[in-house]
Amino acid sequence: MRLLSVLSVLVAALFLLSLLTGPAGFGPGESLAALVSGRGEAVTLVMREIRLPRAILGVMVGASLGLSGAALQGYLRNPLAEPGLIGISSSAALGAVIALQTGFAASFALALPVAALGGALFAVLLVFALAGPRGGSLTVILAGIAISALAGALLSLVLNLSPNPFAVSETVFWMMGSLADRSFTHVWIALPFMAAGWIALGLTARGLDALTLGEDAAGALGIPLSRLRLLAILGTAAATGAATAVAGAIGFVGLVVPHILRPFVQSRPGALLPASALGGAALVLAADIAVRLVLPDRDLKLGVVMAFVGAPLFLHLIYRTRRQMA
Repeated sequence: MRLLSVLSVLVAALFLLSLLTGPAGFGPGESLAALVSGRGEAVTLVMREIRLPRAILGVMVGASLGLSGAALQGYLRNPLAEPGLIGISSSAALGAVIALQTGFAASFALALPVAALGGALFAVLLVFALAGPRGGSLTVILAGIAISALAGALLSLVLNLSPNPFAVSETVFWMMGSLADRSFTHVWIALPFMAAGWIALGLTARGLDALTLGEDAAGALGIPLSRLRLLAILGTAAATGAATAVAGAIGFVGLVVPHILRPFVQSRPGALLPASALGGAALVLAADIAVRLVLPDRDLKLGVVMAFVGAPLFLHLIYRTRRQMA
């Protein structure tokens, strides 16, 4: 409970800092007054239409990725599991890239997120088809790796055969991940899918705790393993697919955050779920603030910053784990 309280305060502080960070040059008091009262046309526009939806999306995307990573690691009993492992992230990116390359994304505002969500849904259907109705966690991992490799190959093929260099450039920048230039339209597009994913993953807590004893023991305790798999994969698809749809590909959140927080919950998968959601939100908000502070005059991408933050953290975790096992 103390961990959740600390993480909640951290997320609230970073959310407030995100609202006050930017190149507009408004003071903190003026910015907050405009956000609450609407005084000042320019500052109100910046606060309510630019910074507020960006901060809200930072919380939503981070929570979705952190929660999905914790749920998959618990279900697959694999500390290296993350949404990309079962092909959801790459398939969502493939759907979005196809929409960009075919011009579908330019036809109406919702085309890009709809295409990304469609790609995530297609990946889930393939996972279930390949794993079969009674497939265990190992079968799901193998099916996900195959789908991820296929989506990556198709993604490279689409870029390779693209006749339009401007579309390729737009695609590459989108794949780097960003929360810039997002509006409340993106928030309302993603929220229903993310909320459905959060609820589904939250319902897996008891089953994930029982699964630490093994699949046979979990079944003997009355845990319906097929339902647990359905909730874990569909919840991950909804939350991660929606996050990728509105923010592009952002890596390492679902991998690193559960690793960092696991010792604080005594390695209980069920307790790790809410902690990872809050930790993911804090990490994405912090990285998005860094994007605006490090190179304010350049369009530095969130996914790039996250890779520079996540990779060293993950290497440190590997080194620490190796020392503990020595």
